[in-house]
Amino acid sequence: MTSASSSLLTRLEAAAGTSAAVTFLGSAAGDHKAWVPWAQLHDEARSLAGTLQARGVAPGSHVAILGPTTRPLVTAIQATWLCGAATVMLPLPMRLGSIDEFVAQTRARILAADSALVIIDGQLAEFLDRQPGDPPVALLDELFAAPIRSDRYDRPADDPDALAILQYTSGSTSEPKGVMLPHRCVTANLDAIAHGMALKSDDVAVSWLPLYHDMGLIGLLTIPMTMGLNLSLAAPQDFLAAPAQWMQWMSDAGGTATAGPNFSYALAARALRRLEDLDLSSWRIALNGAEPVDPDAVENFVEAGARHGLDPGAVFPAFGMAEATLAVTFPEPNAGLAVDIVDGRVLETDKYAAAVMESDPGARRLTKLGRPVLGLHVRVCDPATDKPMRDREVGEVEISGASVTPGYYKQPDATREVFNDGWLRTGDLGYLVDGELVICGRIKDVIILGGRNVYPQDVERAVSGIEGVRTGNVIAFGTEGRKGREALIVVAEAREGGAGTRAEVADRVRAVVGAPPEEVVLVRAGTLPKTSSGKLQRNLCRTRYLDAELERL
Repeated sequence: MTSASSSLLTRLEAAAGTSAAVTFLGSAAGDHKAWVPWAQLHDEARSLAGTLQARGVAPGSHVAILGPTTRPLVTAIQATWLCGAATVMLPLPMRLGSIDEFVAQTRARILAADSALVIIDGQLAEFLDRQPGDPPVALLDELFAAPIRSDRYDRPADDPDALAILQYTSGSTSEPKGVMLPHRCVTANLDAIAHGMALKSDDVAVSWLPLYHDMGLIGLLTIPMTMGLNLSLAAPQDFLAAPAQWMQWMSDAGGTATAGPNFSYALAARALRRLEDLDLSSWRIALNGAEPVDPDAVENFVEAGARHGLDPGAVFPAFGMAEATLAVTFPEPNAGLAVDIVDGRVLETDKYAAAVMESDPGARRLTKLGRPVLGLHVRVCDPATDKPMRDREVGEVEISGASVTPGYYKQPDATREVFNDGWLRTGDLGYLVDGELVICGRIKDVIILGGRNVYPQDVERAVSGIEGVRTGNVIAFGTEGRKGREALIVVAEAREGGAGTRAEVADRVRAVVGAPPEEVVLVRAGTLPKTSSGKLQRNLCRTRYLDAELERL
């Protein structure tokens, strides 16, 4: 393993002294060599850093980077850090129908981040709405094709307090904010992740996650790139086009560690049931970072992977967020899935996780997400009074420690609002049991029905199991009903020929929450609003519903 320095530069240099490599898969390979030792990529990044320095990039600069996962993109990320500058990774458009919104948001983030330079893949250059006064733009392939000699690169001094990453939040509940992550926060979280996963020099990471999302950028690119681990790296579009490839990549590479959200493991389970000749016996970390983690999806994945040699202990449900750099709580390695079985009605009415038997009526299974990682602390407080809660009492999860952001870039009001006497308010509702964290949902998303706190994830998960509904593409939210009380609305993407599922959705919701929804809205596939990282945008969906902007079937 490499240096424990609090500077990414020192760690990148140390990793370049190992024999490990990155293998670019599918479209990520493009026209460039698919297998690249970290040492070679580091040399190329040094050369590119010299080019960037000649263009004015210096310590303290912010460099916006936009493009699909490729070898030049990864090189540009490292080159930015080697200049002492911070990366501002810009999201790619989720859907073609949102191009205008993508163009506007991209420019807004570039300007909000005070970007000194924009590095962009040539394929996306036409989507950059450049106006007078905007920062200069450099095409990625041109930079990569003709860098100056690496001996012209002027290495800056290590500065643990300098920004390494300006990570814009995905905007699932609000407008995106720029999370400031200095080198000391990033390296502290990298060390915590390595410790929590018990990473070794012979571990092999596999990833298709987007590099503009913290789990993809920090968890599955920066860790191998700074610790000298072998990495097989694909692009998100390759996984989405053929999810079975993820499992094939794990088998081919002898992958030991990977990560993904709930929906990806549901897709993987389907693929594992039909694929043959896979060897997943090396797999020991299958991190699921979506909150709350669906235990049914996890168990289906484990069952489907058993015949391919998948160890059930590889399941690794975790909790993380951009404001903590990435990881907050981890389970013990090899422990597998652990659930807390609670009385659903008591949870909704008394905000207390009363333990019950799984056979009890109203029993609800919630995934345990482990304990705080090295250097972090977690507590649960009453969101109204800030009073610390006891075990099993539901409140707002708060965190503090070495890898927590110092705040949001140029947003002092938002920074003051998110901190409570040194503790960062996460906006998540949850509880602790024997030191382990359980997440119930987002505070802003809770639906109050007849004095009960109904968590939309419970409704969405239940409705996703209906044959005519697209798995993972359901949004539940509350709004004022016809009688002046909060009502439950369910919007679901219907599968082809699924227009007759409204009654089934209503029946399923009634069974879950004890009351029918005010309305069930079916929409076409691919129309539910999502963040750049694929999370459902409940607030935006609610706004579109109230404004009659949903295209109904």
